[in-house]
Amino acid sequence: MATRRKSKSRATTAAPAAAAIASSASGGASRAYCSLREPTTRAFGPSVSGERLGLLVMNADKWVNGTLLRYAFFPNSGSTKAWAGDEALKAQVRKAIKQWTALGIGLRFEEVQDRAQAQIRIGFLAGDGHWSYVGRQILQQGVDDRTLNLDPTDGISSGQYGVDVASHELGHTIGFPHEHQNPKAGIVWNEEAVYAALAAPPNNWSRATTFHNIIRKIPPDQVQGSTWDPNSVMHYPFGPGLIQEPAQYRNGISPPGGISARDVEWIKTFYPSLTKKDEAELPLLETARLSIAPGQQKNFLLKPKVTRNYQIQTFGTSDTVMVLYVRESGGSERYLTADDDGGQDRNASIALRLQAGSTYVLRIRLYYARDAGETAVMWW
Repeated sequence: MATRRKSKSRATTAAPAAAAIASSASGGASRAYCSLREPTTRAFGPSVSGERLGLLVMNADKWVNGTLLRYAFFPNSGSTKAWAGDEALKAQVRKAIKQWTALGIGLRFEEVQDRAQAQIRIGFLAGDGHWSYVGRQILQQGVDDRTLNLDPTDGISSGQYGVDVASHELGHTIGFPHEHQNPKAGIVWNEEAVYAALAAPPNNWSRATTFHNIIRKIPPDQVQGSTWDPNSVMHYPFGPGLIQEPAQYRNGISPPGGISARDVEWIKTFYPSLTKKDEAELPLLETARLSIAPGQQKNFLLKPKVTRNYQIQTFGTSDTVMVLYVRESGGSERYLTADDDGGQDRNASIALRLQAGSTYVLRIRLYYARDAGETAVMWW
């Protein structure tokens, strides 16, 4: 599974002990681990603390459900030629995307040729490991930059292992952290053995990189669910001698590969399947309450009768991200604009010229509300 590879969300394999670390994934051969990209730290003011801070941290990188994520591969020409992959590698990515979307989630994916239209830009640079930015962090990257890399030297161009590696990296792209860093796992590492294993080829990691991707525990407010999932597609395999506790894993741990039952539960919590009944028309100048819990969202249809400039705004003491799309012929949606007021002393607001006769889709995900049911939205 992708956990057995690198990712920039990233990872690389191990050496002496590294061969053991990834042996279950490759029949004894070392594999590259995923090494997460360091995100830009989001700063909050002193008034943002406690439950509010925890909810913002947990939800900040999640996509608004219903988002169409366009992805593109780099061409075999120009200055980014080294990032291009062959059709076999691209096919593995497409299989991984199908593996996620077959679960019936609200997120959608579309392959495009022009990377300027894509949020996800996939490269296959040899020797650079497997990696991805996490969730909406990819929006901070330039149009000519990769947001995800898969290392073709790691034997991923065929077989289920390659699909699982791609699934792992895409898991980061849609907002999953590394599961083996879950503090609820209770893992006690043989730290020096882990550092030695990851310092060897093919990973060649520094102590800092190994700490960030393996030893470090994810803050509790970033953890999904109440338990640890050793079967997750986001979990690395580890060989004998690297884990001291829990005792049953002293001889190693080897996730079976594929998307686990708890992975499915998690992704459907944030990205449940959407139908027409999930979209209510919001009349002009009428207020709609957002009676939802943190992490949940509401979807509204706006149908202007006059072409002019409009204002769309949330009300109440809350943190939200609000995204506006226009629905085109055939039912596809085109992104227009968004506003995120998370951690700020203001409300999300969008000012835009809307066309009469068009249908607009407004999606609002709630991070936090001080008083349940006292957040609302209106357009005028």
